[in-house]
Amino acid sequence: MLRLLRLIALLLPLWAGAQSSYDTYFEAVRKDTVATVSRLLSLGFDPNTLNEKGNTGLLQALFEPSLKVAHELLAHPKLDVNVVNQNDESALMIAALRGHEDIVAKLLAREADVNKTGWTPLHYAAASGQVKIMRMLIEQHAFLDAESPNGTTPLMMAAGYGNGAAVKLLLDEGALPALKNQLGIDALAMARLHNRPDAIRLLSPQPAAPIKAQGPAPAGAQSRIAPAAPAAAPNRLVPPLPNSPPSPAKNSW
Repeated sequence: MLRLLRLIALLLPLWAGAQSSYDTYFEAVRKDTVATVSRLLSLGFDPNTLNEKGNTGLLQALFEPSLKVAHELLAHPKLDVNVVNQNDESALMIAALRGHEDIVAKLLAREADVNKTGWTPLHYAAASGQVKIMRMLIEQHAFLDAESPNGTTPLMMAAGYGNGAAVKLLLDEGALPALKNQLGIDALAMARLHNRPDAIRLLSPQPAAPIKAQGPAPAGAQSRIAPAAPAAAPNRLVPPLPNSPPSPAKNSW
């Protein structure tokens, strides 16, 4: 028993020191204090440590945002850029959502995962209409029709939450507008649900070009031309759309 007490007495200062470093580190991340973060990292603090919300320092820096600290962490050789938080969000996803192009470039240079199960960086970039970042991800072979846990694609997110430029880019690259998620919503339905005129225009079927007249029928042939069928009455029984569309996993969304 005495030996155990002595061991505890020896370990308590170490535990207190570790706790102090932990608190100091994440406070420095929150305040974007690069000097403190750099000093702790040089003393051996693990840059992949999670805070009470399950975020690494890099993820927390992107949420704040504390971009000076984010760049400092991205230069650390032991940083794991693919750690995800409790919402399955990676640093690349948050940087894409927030439009931090320089950080996205650094993450891609460090081989951050462009494709993953569930929500992807392309979903997040499309949701906020970050066209340049979308191009960067597509150049790195991002799956255009990646499905979230409920089957939502990046095109649906661009149509409902992003902008016309994001919708056009995905369509031009070959994203499939006919796909539906588990709620039965496709990209056009998502655009209509959120009243996005540009997306509705881009996703709506284009009317067929009128047939050019070939000139009047020969004399005596008019009686042989069948009368045109009456136009069908428009279908006004449009079924109601689901009340709530899908959205990315939320941490600061």
